[in-house]
Amino acid sequence: EGLLKGPYLDVRLPFRKAAEDEEIPLEIRPAFTPYTHQLVSFRRLSSAEGRQPRHTLVTTGTGSGKTECFLYPVLDHCWRHRHERGVKAILLYPMNALANDQARRLAQMLHGDERLKGQVSAGLYLGGQGTHGATGPDHLIDKRDVLRASPPDILLTNYRMLDFLLLRPEDQPLWAHNGPDTLRYLVLDELHTYDGAQGSDVACLVRRLKERLKGMRPEGAPQRPGGLTCVGTSATLGAKSDPEAARGLVAFASQVFGE
Repeated sequence: EGLLKGPYLDVRLPFRKAAEDEEIPLEIRPAFTPYTHQLVSFRRLSSAEGRQPRHTLVTTGTGSGKTECFLYPVLDHCWRHRHERGVKAILLYPMNALANDQARRLAQMLHGDERLKGQVSAGLYLGGQGTHGATGPDHLIDKRDVLRASPPDILLTNYRMLDFLLLRPEDQPLWAHNGPDTLRYLVLDELHTYDGAQGSDVACLVRRLKERLKGMRPEGAPQRPGGLTCVGTSATLGAKSDPEAARGLVAFASQVFGE
């Protein structure tokens, strides 16, 4: 007592809400009114009605719902393609702690929506053999043998583990049901961490992934329907008010994703 005392002043401006009557192009959509930047992301990333999702960077501040920007379009896509097998989205995290935190959030969303429960699957592939063979209200499938036998729609992992998943013979069943266009989304959370040598490693990994899954398209060719959509998020990289910085950010993301 006496260590911290009010009153407190928060000088951050509130995030702008979208109009309540704005159309959201998703069947799996949030119950809340989204922020404007979330609605823009939903429109860019939706694959409904044969749309080709567009590569997207989300660089809004902490607490602005960056995860929801891509998670609802991913869930919507997986739900509409729920009868097709194979990994449809890969979410890459720079640290296991972030992956575990997002896994809990995703498990709650899958468990709390009757349409998604038992219809859309997600798995966490990190170190160890895992302890959960089924999704629960606070955890995803993380047993390696289960994930290999029945690949999830959404795969959460880190870039080092994804490297192993592309190399190890015992992990090849994970990709058994993936055709050239099955994998639709590749998300790099905390994009700003992929600079320097680590950024070069990840850029090479992304290119290997696209080649491995036959997702690579010729240089300069237009993005074809069903092609891989790349998403980057960061609360650190922000350049809305500086056009030169914005161009630099897009160039950086283009180098990482090869798009």
